[in-house]
Amino acid sequence: MSMSCRLHCGACCIAPSISSAIPGMPHGKKAGERCIQLSDDNLCQLFDKPERPKVCADFSAEEWICGTNKEQALAIISHLETVT
Repeated sequence: MSMSCRLHCGACCIAPSISSAIPGMPHGKKAGERCIQLSDDNLCQLFDKPERPKVCADFSAEEWICGTNKEQALAIISHLETVT
């Protein structure tokens, strides 16, 4: 089931690896590495901007992947990263 992103979570900008270029990270990022575009209050600085990577723009928050809080989201996404 689709849901709205949890403000100040940022788990999807930390836990997964991203192989496509991100402004400021031309080679993408490793799993567990904080995206350079994630602000100090865990908000994407590229949200709704054309330079946001397609993989990020295509992500949809869902309960089964985001859990009920940031800690669960980090754990679930990290687990999915290791098994895929």
